[in-house]
Amino acid sequence: MHLKLRSVADLLCHVEQQGDLCGVAVYELDLCHVDQTIKAVSSNNAVYLGCRLTITERQHIESTGGLILPRLPDLPFLPYRSKLYTSDELMAGYRMGQPDSREDTVDGQIWAWYRSRHDKLGARLSMADAIAQRLHDHAMDNALVDLLSTDPADRGSARRVVAIMGGHALARTDTAYADVVRLGRLLAQDGMLVASGGGPGAMEAAHVGAWLRDQDGTALTQALSMLSPAPHFRDAGWVETAVDVRQRWPSGSQVDSLAIPTWFYGHEPTNLFATHVAKYFSNSLREDGLLAIATSGVIYAPGSAGTLQEVFMDAAQNHYGTFDVVSPMVFLGRDYWTQQRPVRPLLEKLAENRQYRPLLAFVDTPAEAAAFIASHPPIDYKG
Repeated sequence: MHLKLRSVADLLCHVEQQGDLCGVAVYELDLCHVDQTIKAVSSNNAVYLGCRLTITERQHIESTGGLILPRLPDLPFLPYRSKLYTSDELMAGYRMGQPDSREDTVDGQIWAWYRSRHDKLGARLSMADAIAQRLHDHAMDNALVDLLSTDPADRGSARRVVAIMGGHALARTDTAYADVVRLGRLLAQDGMLVASGGGPGAMEAAHVGAWLRDQDGTALTQALSMLSPAPHFRDAGWVETAVDVRQRWPSGSQVDSLAIPTWFYGHEPTNLFATHVAKYFSNSLREDGLLAIATSGVIYAPGSAGTLQEVFMDAAQNHYGTFDVVSPMVFLGRDYWTQQRPVRPLLEKLAENRQYRPLLAFVDTPAEAAAFIASHPPIDYKG
């Protein structure tokens, strides 16, 4: 993997220490004023992404084996991002008490661009627009690798990721929403990186719980009460109540969680409780990728067709050892997953004599779900 240089100062320091720019990736920098440095060293196997360069710099970089990817104009996003988004970055431009101002946010402007480029099938893109989106989503992939490669609580260890799936329509006033909040809090307290599809409903609840990791049960109850006046994401005050909770317990900013949403569902607002946001244009990449990184397990809260699709995508990854490990699949709500959405009999039959059969659990409480995850680490796939 290329060493990422995100500032001119980083580039100059690297040249001073290493004597060249071989194998680096340089992101969106204006390098015209450091042309003497660039021209004095080799850029073999280096990649310059959207940088401003003089003609002679370009000639030298290419002659020494470097690759230059040009700036792409007139875009509301950076296709060569070197880091994930934050919810604050995506919501920049929002005016409190004015829900329509979401159109003016960074997130809203990117969604408007996306809608203007796609038909109902999302297939009739120009080549330039398609390239911009693919480059952006590749950048998200790389930024995710950076986030997950090291656990800040255990240097040298990879993050332990648990994904929580569930319906986007789950109301903040629903008992199941409160259960998912408690579940997210328990997982975060166990040192897990809580991840979700980044939308509202059960997904938001997972991040609320992670945000309140260091708070007591009273704070959790108070937070749910503060969110209740705007139960659904289309209700007036949905953003404002979330902001109030964040401001009431700002210590949550010291706790991280990961949202992986998509502009394919751009009508859903930004999840304000996720601290890292890997937002994709491609929904299929985003869904498969979220399940792939959740190697410490996936927990399913009540949901509809989208959640059911994710259940069997996850089962296929376990069934065939797609990513070389087999991980727990935990279903919150025995009656829901046995009677209302009878996944249980089919999944247990599918998993007969397979490694992941002992890793299937159907539980009724957040504590049971978190305990099963803690006591069932992922195992190597044996075929």
